[in-house]
Amino acid sequence: MQSERIFRVGEKTISMDRAARLVEKVLEMREKGVSQQETARRLHLDRSFVSRLEAIGEIRKGNRVAVIGFPLENSGALSDLCRSYGLDFYLLLNNRDRWEMVRDQQALDFFNRMFELIARLREFDTLIMISSERWYHLAEALLDIQIIYINLGPTPIREDRFLDPQQLKKTLDLVTEKQRRENKHLETHSGN
Repeated sequence: MQSERIFRVGEKTISMDRAARLVEKVLEMREKGVSQQETARRLHLDRSFVSRLEAIGEIRKGNRVAVIGFPLENSGALSDLCRSYGLDFYLLLNNRDRWEMVRDQQALDFFNRMFELIARLREFDTLIMISSERWYHLAEALLDIQIIYINLGPTPIREDRFLDPQQLKKTLDLVTEKQRRENKHLETHSGN
């Protein structure tokens, strides 16, 4: 059983879990079409807080999406899904594949390969990261792009994990739909 995450800030005791639940309520209401003003009123918040919350979590504008995930039991099916969306880059590995990636390589060669991967990922607007939390935090520190995280479990993960393709599909739908709306908005305002 996991205990509530508590922070001490000066004289205040703050529950991270309570704050996360409130943020989730705000976003659920906004997703259902409730206005910022009404959401703020119902939850006893300032409307400007709701607006800033949306700005903080907004997926960066642009349409280049990459997907990385490991260790995935169904990496082949997930790769097929990424291909069907026309993604320019996806790297989905099972545990055997990821160990083969490092096996028989000199440390310098592997190091160079990882920096090439990081440079390539920085060309994208959004990365969908499917991994343990450690790898997500590392990607977040190294990449200056929006990262959408799908958690496969606690680090270290030593065996393949199954990811329901519908979960990845839903994430891709949300990202690509937002981009279609933005592109349509730009076309409407540019006279095309």
